[in-house]
Amino acid sequence: MPVTVVGGGLAGCEAAWQLARAGVPVTLIEMRPHRATPAHRTGDLAELVCSNSLRGDDPLFNAVGLLHEEMRRAGSLILTAAEATKVPAGGALAVDRAGFSQVIAQALEAHPAVRIERAEVTELPPGPAIIATGPLTADPLAQAIQAVTGAESLAFFDAIAPIVHRDSIDFEKAWFQSRYDKGDGRDYINCGLSREQYDAFVDALLEAAVTPTREWEGTPYFDGCLPIEVMAARGRETLAFGPMKPVGLRDPRAPEQRLHAVVQLRQDNTLGTLYNIVGFQTRLRHAEQVAVLRLIPGLEHAEFARLGGMHRNTFLNGPLVLDGRLRLKTRPDLRFAGQITGCEGYVESAAIGLLAGRFAAAEALGLDLALPPATTALGALLGHVTGGADAETFQPMNINFGLFPPLDPVIARPGAKPRVPKGRERKLGVSRRALTDLAGWLEAPGPWAEDDTPRARQPVPDPPPRGDDKTASEA
Repeated sequence: MPVTVVGGGLAGCEAAWQLARAGVPVTLIEMRPHRATPAHRTGDLAELVCSNSLRGDDPLFNAVGLLHEEMRRAGSLILTAAEATKVPAGGALAVDRAGFSQVIAQALEAHPAVRIERAEVTELPPGPAIIATGPLTADPLAQAIQAVTGAESLAFFDAIAPIVHRDSIDFEKAWFQSRYDKGDGRDYINCGLSREQYDAFVDALLEAAVTPTREWEGTPYFDGCLPIEVMAARGRETLAFGPMKPVGLRDPRAPEQRLHAVVQLRQDNTLGTLYNIVGFQTRLRHAEQVAVLRLIPGLEHAEFARLGGMHRNTFLNGPLVLDGRLRLKTRPDLRFAGQITGCEGYVESAAIGLLAGRFAAAEALGLDLALPPATTALGALLGHVTGGADAETFQPMNINFGLFPPLDPVIARPGAKPRVPKGRERKLGVSRRALTDLAGWLEAPGPWAEDDTPRARQPVPDPPPRGDDKTASEA
């Protein structure tokens, strides 16, 4: 039975390719050029709307570079096209936009299992189908999705708070405590500010540059979700009586000290490796955002898995409505792929498309395809959008090393205490483990194994000469 893929972006094209590779007939439907979006400029398949960069390509010390490598080994059309059309970009993988789209379109048009249809889909199609319509899903289809998932399960604007790697927080200054010691009393990480520190923070916040709103987005502010810079502009003490209120909190090392404000961080993933800064959605430019946030005591050396932002973005609350194989819980004949699942970025979108295509193909062929190991970049990203994140605070995210399970402790030398690798050593260990574990998944019996096994058995690359690691957003 043919599978319908709705959406001709990176995720939809990758899903269609994985289905076709498995010998499953697929109809790929794209509404452009009959109906345009506010962001696209052409009717091309897999058009790159923003940058022409797929970000860092280092497979050992950069999480998105590791995802690149895993997708190459899994026979990704998107990575094949990127390699064929890449342009000089230092350590990043950047492409010629037109050539990139052309390679993808030619591959799909030439495949006998693929039929491409240009039409707008306004209702959810009968299954089996994959919905890969991206962050700018047209209103009629978005309303149909909302009707079947529930009003609270589909967001139309991101209000994103920054997320911090737990192991970059200075616990000589920060402490665990819940307000008034509710719950188990340790539900939040707290960073206290004196009057002077608060004033310096507010001054820097008010002086920092913000990202301008794009014309087609509108201004998505509402009182329950204001950017911190907007709150600060309403009065110097607004934050101290809002998301930074100190009531019910005391630093246990100096209980007599009166705090003027407290920044709280809440656990953001099941592993406890990532914490979001509560109530700190912001439109600050990324470089200035990092500088301002590092003024907070305990976050002076913070590394960010994701920085804050607010923009138009249609996405599902994946942990609430999707199962582990990207099927809608209320309609298992429908899968979702790409940015609408709550991932962020070109590569992540294509990666979820790759997985959705493989799951749909396996189901069509009556095969039981295991989930990719959680230790791989594919598995870590899938886990985030289908259950690893907290459904109450779920927001789109790029792949980053905070999504992977921690490494086991190691003994560096005889007689030494076991310790968990950190920094560069941790990234290297996570990446080597991922590529090793991915091999078993790719070699499992199935329609792709013959093609993927030679790629899966490629040796794990040696570390390149040491350079600067990207820590703010795994760029």
